[in-house]
Amino acid sequence: MTGYDSLGGNGGGPSSTSGAVCHWLKHMKLYRVVLIVVFCLLSLPFVFYNLLVHEESNVQHSDIHRTRSQLFTFEDVSPLKAADLKLRIDEMLRMKGTVSLELRDLESRRQKLQSDIGLYNQKIDELKQELARQQTELDRLKISVEQAQVAQREAVLRNTPELALPRALFSDTLPAQMRPIDAAHSRSCKMSTCFDHSRCSLTSGFPVYLYDPDTTSVVSAGYDIDGFLKTTIKQTLGYNAHLTTDPKKACVFLVLVGEALSEHEVQKSNRYVAPQGAADGSGAPNLSSLNVTRLRLLPYWGGDGRNHVLLNFARREVGPGAGNMLQGQGMDTGRAMLVQSSFEESQFRVGFDLIAPPILGPPGGDVWQECAPMLPARRKYLLSFQGELLGQNGSMVGPRGTDDTESDTVDEFIIEHLKEMSSGRTQDYFMLQFECVPATEQRAPSGLRDWSLCGTDNSRKSVLKESTFALLLAPGGGSTSSTLLQARLYEALRAGAIPLVLGGDQVQLPYAETIDWRRVVISLPKARITELHFLLRAIPDADLLTMRRQGRLVWERYLSSVQSTVDTIVASLRSRLGIPPKPIPSVIAHSVFNSSFVPLKSDPVIDTEPEESLGPIEPPYPSPAFRRNYTATLVQSREMWNDWADPFALYPQLPFDPVLPSDAKFIGSHMGFRPIGKGAGGTGKEFGESLGGNYPREQFTIVILTYEREQVLMDSLSRLYGLPYLHKVIVVWNSPKPPLEDLRWPDIGVPVHVVRAPRNSLNNRFLPFDAIETEAVLSVDDDAHLRHDEILFGFRVWREHRDRVVGFPGRFHAWDVNSLDSWNYNSNYSCELSMVLTGAAFIHKYYTYLYTYTLPQAIRDKVDEYMNCEDIAMNFLVSHVTRKPPVKVTSRWTFRCPGCPVSLSEDDTHFQERHKCINFFTKVFGYTPLLNTQYRADSILFKTRIPHDKQKCFKFI
Repeated sequence: MTGYDSLGGNGGGPSSTSGAVCHWLKHMKLYRVVLIVVFCLLSLPFVFYNLLVHEESNVQHSDIHRTRSQLFTFEDVSPLKAADLKLRIDEMLRMKGTVSLELRDLESRRQKLQSDIGLYNQKIDELKQELARQQTELDRLKISVEQAQVAQREAVLRNTPELALPRALFSDTLPAQMRPIDAAHSRSCKMSTCFDHSRCSLTSGFPVYLYDPDTTSVVSAGYDIDGFLKTTIKQTLGYNAHLTTDPKKACVFLVLVGEALSEHEVQKSNRYVAPQGAADGSGAPNLSSLNVTRLRLLPYWGGDGRNHVLLNFARREVGPGAGNMLQGQGMDTGRAMLVQSSFEESQFRVGFDLIAPPILGPPGGDVWQECAPMLPARRKYLLSFQGELLGQNGSMVGPRGTDDTESDTVDEFIIEHLKEMSSGRTQDYFMLQFECVPATEQRAPSGLRDWSLCGTDNSRKSVLKESTFALLLAPGGGSTSSTLLQARLYEALRAGAIPLVLGGDQVQLPYAETIDWRRVVISLPKARITELHFLLRAIPDADLLTMRRQGRLVWERYLSSVQSTVDTIVASLRSRLGIPPKPIPSVIAHSVFNSSFVPLKSDPVIDTEPEESLGPIEPPYPSPAFRRNYTATLVQSREMWNDWADPFALYPQLPFDPVLPSDAKFIGSHMGFRPIGKGAGGTGKEFGESLGGNYPREQFTIVILTYEREQVLMDSLSRLYGLPYLHKVIVVWNSPKPPLEDLRWPDIGVPVHVVRAPRNSLNNRFLPFDAIETEAVLSVDDDAHLRHDEILFGFRVWREHRDRVVGFPGRFHAWDVNSLDSWNYNSNYSCELSMVLTGAAFIHKYYTYLYTYTLPQAIRDKVDEYMNCEDIAMNFLVSHVTRKPPVKVTSRWTFRCPGCPVSLSEDDTHFQERHKCINFFTKVFGYTPLLNTQYRADSILFKTRIPHDKQKCFKFI
């Protein structure tokens, strides 16, 4: 009772309720529990059924199908439909399979439609691109038609026949016999009074005839012409393009009259002897060596010797009376011109006679080994001189002469002041020697005062190579030029010592009519001796090196060898008459194919991407050639002789041709010009229609050097299709094996000439082929990939910098900071460059002639030795001639050629060889002509905001 009360006393709490349930379940029978569970299971379906029926009545009409499907689903699983469940499942599986098939069919059809839509869209895009390309092509054709109409109108306006050659001024006969002139008339000869111009037509080519010195002698009995001179003069003149063997056509007749030697001396001089070996006082013509009677008996003398040139060369400058003058003491040479190194002031006929240096060099060939480096600007000795004064009677005159003449006083004062200047009271060093030790055996010509040469050629050369200036004292005794003075000039220029001529106001230097000696020599009157040291110290390094470079250029081209001397004499005489030189020979472009073989052609690969109109389609238009034959030697004679140093040949065009003023394109000189917008200017559209610029219209030639990479070459050629302003393509086939006969060459719309190279050499890249008919030459590697807009932009830039290398890959020469005495070739990215590689660069054809005919052979040999460095050599050459750096265009720094074989430039030895090339070329030139530049060229409107209705010059440049 107590426990029960206790539970009941909790009054219905949770503990009492759960306890009561547990107590009730314990006393409940098991069957009752089973009955309750069965009842719940049986009543549950009916409860769900009632709920579904009630829900179905409440849904909207739009949901009736969904409700019915739910009911059917319920019925399917209903125990009342269990018998039909298997059939229902089979039916549903069959329906599922059918639907899956239909869905797969629909999906395939959808994919096919999508593919068709993609193809149609692609076709539409292609048609749009083709439309744009055709529209661009149509625009180009319209421009081309307009340009052709302009060219036609110009041709109609010109309407003149080709310029015919003038009638020859002479008959094809020998010189007529004339009465000899007296000595007084001979001493006053001028070109207008003593020269027969009728034999020298402007179109004659200046034919020169040489009397054979082996069969024609004009010297007295007991004498003969030096054997070395006879041999070398004949040989070197044989190389000259003006030499003729027909005396009837000759303009001038050359007679070799010296150096004449006695019979005993002839036996010792039948071979070439270096100048330093002639210190024995032997050998030079004296006045009695020339036989005037024999001279007048020359077969073409014509009685008075008109148009004859007497060559009196001095080869051994240290002999007694070396280079003695032919005219003097009554020597009668008629109307003949004299060429020699010594002249009296009263006998030298200015503008008629010609001063030539003594023959001191080799017959010909490279002479750069004889020269000293140009650097440093200031050498050990500020001034040097080695000589001894020779008196009027042939005796030595010491530093303190005993004669009381004015000349002796001046010379004594000069010597004393020079000694005082070098006495050691200054930081400058001098090498001044006024007495020869050991004593010299030289003698001055009778009646003349001159300064002998002390020591040997090698000893003097060693001193001059360490001298900034070389002192040249003017000869006395009324001489305007002497062999000894010319020899000093020759040696000073060879060693890079700047000649200082004291008494220069009375001295005539060689070829003074054409060579601007003011850029080479410092000429002072003797009265300036007290200001000499001040003047020498006042000259800056830049001027020192400029004069030294100019002096070496003059020495190499005009004085260094027998060949240069002979060529310069002929060119000087021709220049007097205003006759142009012979055209420089081009290299004949022999086709690699046999004459009967026709290479297979393939259809061009057309780029479907639309581009802006880059230029009109023009027929081939070669650059006009040889238009300034008679004016270049007049207008630019000084530049030709002193800047370009090449007056010996006539070039088709020059990169230095003068430019017309802007208004000349519209007033009187409009022929060939294609100004932008017909002169009104414009942006991209007008820019693409015309070439514009400061020069008449022109085209360019592409030169591709290739070696056994046929497919790479074909790909490169294919990309050139449709390139505006392209004249033709020259493929230099460097391989000894000809192209495959089944090789298909792409048709790119312009001629493609495949030229057989004489041998495998990188120098073939710059051969002046006759097939190149344009001034502009684009040198390209066979694996270089350039877009059309890049090529045309480079072409437009080159037209404004015709004398420079204009191209894409930039490189520079870097100082070796470790060795501190050499250069390195560097291809790293840099903000400063000095070279543009000719694997993708524009150059003027003029430089291909210089590279082939003027560049020292040692450089071309080094290119063949390394099979490398031809591009460096071309950059050296152009910078040497112009003293300007190259011009880089666009942002390209290198080229990539996917799929190309490994090139030579990827080998480490390639860079090592290029280091060596730069230093070797520097040694040959005497200095490094490369100059640095810190900018590149881009089009004017590049990265410039312009109105939407305007176009840029180039989209990507």
